[in-house]
Amino acid sequence: MNRCGRSCLHIALIGTMIWISGASSTTFAWWIKGHGLIAAAAASRLPDDLPAFFRAAGDKLAHMAGEPDRWKNREAAFLKRTEFPEHFIDLEDWEGIDWPRDRFQAYELLIRAGRKPDKVGLLPYAIMDAYDRLAVAFADHRREPDNEIIRQKCLVYAGILSHYTGDCCMPLHTTRDYDGRPGPGGTTLQKGIHAKIDGFPENHGFTAEEIARDIQPRELRDVWAHVRERVLESHLHIDLCYELDRFDAFTHAPPASRGFIMARVRAAAEFTADLWLTAWRRSATLPPPF
Repeated sequence: MNRCGRSCLHIALIGTMIWISGASSTTFAWWIKGHGLIAAAAASRLPDDLPAFFRAAGDKLAHMAGEPDRWKNREAAFLKRTEFPEHFIDLEDWEGIDWPRDRFQAYELLIRAGRKPDKVGLLPYAIMDAYDRLAVAFADHRREPDNEIIRQKCLVYAGILSHYTGDCCMPLHTTRDYDGRPGPGGTTLQKGIHAKIDGFPENHGFTAEEIARDIQPRELRDVWAHVRERVLESHLHIDLCYELDRFDAFTHAPPASRGFIMARVRAAAEFTADLWLTAWRRSATLPPPF
């Protein structure tokens, strides 16, 4: 199983009652339908300066959002191995290492520290790679706005980007305790939590319209800094995931768990829309490739 926002949550636990007020066994992070809901929600909140074809493509973007999980097909052995670490980052293994902007420098630093990059996870770099691909595709669209092939390319890259931004906002994608915590005698406590959270939007009737409510996309000045911020913010919610699971809240879906998961998917949709918008505006200054 892989490891698979701006909300402030205050918790009061009394016996088995959980109250939250706030602002905002599977191999998938959010199930594929959950990723699709996030992408469709993001598309519905984009400002008018993005191309009309893109803003109207919620269904297509929703399908493309599932591609990185489809690439983990067990029969696609070469692709699955390279794709797997793109979906998570175990922040505990980055302790004492400042994340460089360059993916290959990150490899070198991790190896020097005795850690394996494919085991530690490379999610921030997957987000940045996908963001750059989309910006380049948008630049092509600006040069040939009526080229249908380029339009489709933009949707593919945008959908892929939305998958990784969605992974980022699922807290268990930022920790080595991605599906349970160590217990006595080598046991694993709360195993299965990952699947409960992954499947929550699909199993409990989330809609793109509900997720999109109040999302306000904004252009980012420093995309890398923002990606780091989102990863670190997501990591802050790990204890809450486990606390809610102790009360089986992800199975029975009381208001506490529904509010928490809704805040996480809204954070993912807003993060996605921020990067789509920023990629579009950046594309105006990108030079031709040759």
